[in-house]
Amino acid sequence: MAIELKVLALAGLLQVVQFLLMAIPANMVLGPKITTGPRDEPIELKGIAGRLKRAMDNHFESLILFTLAVVVVVMGDKTSALTAKSAYVYLAARVLYVPAYASGILYVRSLIWGVGFGATVLMLVLALM
Repeated sequence: MAIELKVLALAGLLQVVQFLLMAIPANMVLGPKITTGPRDEPIELKGIAGRLKRAMDNHFESLILFTLAVVVVVMGDKTSALTAKSAYVYLAARVLYVPAYASGILYVRSLIWGVGFGATVLMLVLALM
C-alpha cells in the first residue's frame, strides 16, 4: 500500500478521534435531552465543546482536498518520497491543529492550518509533474 494511502487512513482515524473529543464535552454541556432529540432548532456549542466542533468540521473540510490529492498521486502513479513526506506533514499539522484550536491559540492555529494546506497543495502540484 502506498504511504499516502496509509496516511489517509490515519487521517480518517484522526477524524474519529476528533468526533469523540467533541462529542463527550458536547453531551456534557447540552445533556441527553438535546443530543438525542430531533434537533429541529440549530444547536450552538460554546467554549471548548464549540472549539472542538469547529476543529472537527475544519478537518472534514480539509480531508476532502487531502483525499483528492492522495487519490490523484496514487492513481496517477506519482508517489515519491516528497509526496509521502507531504502526506505526513499534512497529518502532523492536523494533529497539532486540534489542541491549538481547542486551547484558543491565535495565529499559531492559522499557521498550523497553512502548513497542512500547503502540504496538500504540494501533493497536487507534484501529481501534475
